[in-house]
Amino acid sequence: MTNNQKEVLIAEIITLLRNKLTVDTAAEISKQGAIPVSSQPVEMLTIKECAECVKGLSAHTVRQLVLQGKIPSVRTGAGKNSKILISKTALLAYFNEIGGAA
Repeated sequence: MTNNQKEVLIAEIITLLRNKLTVDTAAEISKQGAIPVSSQPVEMLTIKECAECVKGLSAHTVRQLVLQGKIPSVRTGAGKNSKILISKTALLAYFNEIGGAA
C-alpha cells in the first residue's frame, strides 16, 4: 500500500467518524427534546454598538460581515426599519479567531 493510498484511507476514516459523531449528537439532542440553553443571558448588539465595541471597526464593515455570513445575526422586524442584532459573544469570537490566524 502506497503512502497516498494510506492517506486517502485515513481521510475516509476521519470523515466517517465525523459523520458518526454528528449523527450521534443530533440523536442525543432530539432525545432531549430541545437544544440546551445557557443560563447566561445573551447580549445582543446593534450594528452601531458592534462598531463601538471593537476599536477601529466601522458600521459598514459590520454590515458587510453580516451579509457575507461571517457573523451570525438576527433581523428584528421587517422592511427598512428593522434592526440587525448580533451576539456580542459571536462578534468577539470572530475577531479572536481571525486575530489568532494572522
